[in-house]
Amino acid sequence: MTATATAVYTIRLDGHLGDHWAWRLGGLDLRREPDGTTTLSGAVSDQSHLHAVLAAVRDIGATLLEVRREPQ
Repeated sequence: MTATATAVYTIRLDGHLGDHWAWRLGGLDLRREPDGTTTLSGAVSDQSHLHAVLAAVRDIGATLLEVRREPQ
């Protein structure tokens, strides 16, 4: 992946996040799962965008469970 390539990521967090956090998490889709986790998914424009999303996860105090780049 080049520095400007877009990739699709899935990020799993412990607990259910409220919809009010979605704006803070890089424009990714937020889905609450039956197992008590929250899944963020969507296109990430570059590594800077990914790091910004992960920093936002840290800043809101959510527990990061998984970061996965989806196959294209």
